[in-house]
Amino acid sequence: MHRPLSSFCLIVAFFPWNSAFGSPAVEPPVVEILSAYQAAVVPPPKEGTAILRYAFDGHGLSGTTELVFDLETGRYVDSDVLGLVTGTDGFDGTTAWMIDLSHASTPQEGGDRPMLAVNEAYRLVNAWWHADHGGATIVAVGRDEDGDHLQVTPNGGKTFDAWFDPVSHMLVHIRETRGFLTYDTRYSDFQQRDGLTVAGKIVTSDGGGRDSDETQTLSAVTVEAPRPISAFAMPKEVPNDWSIAGNAASVTVPFRLPDNHIVIDAMVNGKGPFPFMIDTGGHSILTGSTVATLGLDAKGDSPAHGAGEGTQTSGYTRVASIGVGAMTLRDQTVVTLDFGSKAVDGFQAGGMLGFELFQRFVVRVDYERNRLTLIDPKTFRPGNDGTAVPFRFYDHMPEVAGRFSGLPGRFNIDTGSRAEVSLTGPFVAANDLRGKYPDGILTVDGWGVGGPSRSFVARAPSLDLGDVSVTNVVASLATQTKGAFSDANYEGNVGSGFLKRFVVTFDYGHRVIYLKPLKKPLADTGSFDRSGMWLNLGRGGFEIVETVVGGPAEAAGLAKGDEITAIGKRRTQGMVLADARRLLKMLPPGQPIRIDYRRGDEARSATLVPRDLIPATVP
Repeated sequence: MHRPLSSFCLIVAFFPWNSAFGSPAVEPPVVEILSAYQAAVVPPPKEGTAILRYAFDGHGLSGTTELVFDLETGRYVDSDVLGLVTGTDGFDGTTAWMIDLSHASTPQEGGDRPMLAVNEAYRLVNAWWHADHGGATIVAVGRDEDGDHLQVTPNGGKTFDAWFDPVSHMLVHIRETRGFLTYDTRYSDFQQRDGLTVAGKIVTSDGGGRDSDETQTLSAVTVEAPRPISAFAMPKEVPNDWSIAGNAASVTVPFRLPDNHIVIDAMVNGKGPFPFMIDTGGHSILTGSTVATLGLDAKGDSPAHGAGEGTQTSGYTRVASIGVGAMTLRDQTVVTLDFGSKAVDGFQAGGMLGFELFQRFVVRVDYERNRLTLIDPKTFRPGNDGTAVPFRFYDHMPEVAGRFSGLPGRFNIDTGSRAEVSLTGPFVAANDLRGKYPDGILTVDGWGVGGPSRSFVARAPSLDLGDVSVTNVVASLATQTKGAFSDANYEGNVGSGFLKRFVVTFDYGHRVIYLKPLKKPLADTGSFDRSGMWLNLGRGGFEIVETVVGGPAEAAGLAKGDEITAIGKRRTQGMVLADARRLLKMLPPGQPIRIDYRRGDEARSATLVPRDLIPATVP
């Protein structure tokens, strides 16, 4: 997701930029609409720095937003201060960047972030007023209930829709897809302030209803002298809010790997320990049970999206410290979100450490020895760390250039995913991957924010990340039309199911990941379930959430809602859920095994014959 709340797309009327690009063909209605818009606006200054301040209300938070931008070029810095929640987006004309909730800065070079920054700069200076429309392709769609509708694709930007009121001729509505969400921003109460025509009210929605609306009300407008490019560049400061006891250069702690999730013990405000997941794709999060245990006060009510198609609610709170071994993070604003559940994970997660942790340390994950090492970046010198794979940031995710079975793609590296590689719906459709790899199954293969994720799981020849190649990978071909796997701005998500073949070292400061192959990967590496059922925790055993059509569990007479009480000679009472799932992956094909279960109040047994649901290898 983007930074927690954003005042992105504050549209006002300003001086056009000069384009170095050729002029595409533009239909006459486009010229008429944009000319009428330009005529309705007081001619603004040709140069200077505009500063717009708004009062913000939304998601249970209130505060101020400030947009500072160059009237000639559209370079900008867009900041939120909403109580304990802060964030900033910026663009210096070349590089988009953001400052996250924990005050760490990252360049935004992956996914659609560079294109969105170009869009924002284009609109801020109204480049469509220029003779060549700023090099954009603009198409008149027609008139509808929102007004005169144009579809605009800036050179180097991303297609967005704009509506102009047919009476006032003002820009009143923008629709733009950012990542996998589509945002509608509406402008009203236009005012002339300090030589500018400005929207006095801006309402932005992601389609989740009125509860998801963000409302901004204009409070001040100032035009000052032009500022240098450096004023719009990403800050270089590094957060100094952590320490390692004894000023040690690193700290190493053990971790558990249930269902390929990295789980450590962490202390919060000196209490605990709480089980925390380590997730490159996540943030610093406390679950509701931890918030309640610590008596913390959570603020806000924001939508949270993830691998599933649903939406959950998140908030924010402040903690004095988070401790991992001898390392302490101080004075942290964290997200409050129940990103998992005991039923799904087999244990009650206390929280998560993600992007913010990886930004502060060089993080080494040794999947062979189950050890996590946090290294002071000032002391890290790459040596015997394996092959260097460069990455870019797509929001808070490390994005690597690679190839899936020879097809080039952008792959997010996500230690929070249990899968090997999950391919996005648009990538699957564009390359007919279901047709290329028909020998697979449709099943629930993961669970996250938003609920279960369903995929068509198949075996594929290879996955390359930079210069590192692995053959015979288990690939999840997404079927979702909502959520993270509906995003067309990357091709796949690489999880710990793939990464556990290596010692993985993350150096966010230099945007490099090091992959060092293990001499002997874990026994279940590259394997997939042979039972044909997804299990969650039940009241007295493991509940079947889904069975694969035509799979071994269905053939044995097992069904959704049945509660497994024994697998072979092993009772499920007291068994770890992750161990049960691993056992079902490692069952010898063709060797029958007794399954004891309960259907309602009736105790039953069945004979399950495990088999490979996807090929063990591919040519």
